Amino acid sequence: MRVIAGSARRLNLKTIEGLDTRPTTDRIKETLFNMINLRLPGSTFLDLFSGSGGIGIEALSRGAVQAVFVEQNPKAVECIRENLRTTRLEEKAVVMACDALSGLKRLEGKNYVFDTVFMDPPYDRELERLALEYLAGSELIDENSVIIVEASLATDFSYVDSLGYQVTKSKEYKTNKHVFITKGE
Repeated sequence: MRVIAGSARRLNLKTIEGLDTRPTTDRIKETLFNMINLRLPGSTFLDLFSGSGGIGIEALSRGAVQAVFVEQNPKAVECIRENLRTTRLEEKAVVMACDALSGLKRLEGKNYVFDTVFMDPPYDRELERLALEYLAGSELIDENSVIIVEASLATDFSYVDSLGYQVTKSKEYKTNKHVFITKGE
């Protein structure tokens, strides 16, 4: 896995051994960032269920001014920190070693409003739904924020309108998809 573009372009990133994380492939990451690249310069980025931190680091490399990484696996947290050192982006990063909901609650009231929220939770456990339910009433996002969920193809998002969101885009791959969600109008 590597950083595709920006200030840390071509630097290799480490991942942790085993099946605890599923690093987003370079091809899918490149497709994702082609869709959001114009949003990144000067933005704030929240990477929930961060794994090795590759998505948030790519955002920083492409011009995000700050990224917050939330990951509960201690080995993955150390991997994020190491990848941030390797890319020399640690000064723009906040790494939180906790589960996603605890991280969201801790960020509340600290003057964060994220331009982009990316989450890649373990598939088919409805963890994205819990995060979306929390964010629906949170000050961490506003009407300009975009939430991107990486999920299995089987994941149903028909409930998001009942939370005050709308799905603005969905990009399907062979085994998963990226769903783009914003606050409804």
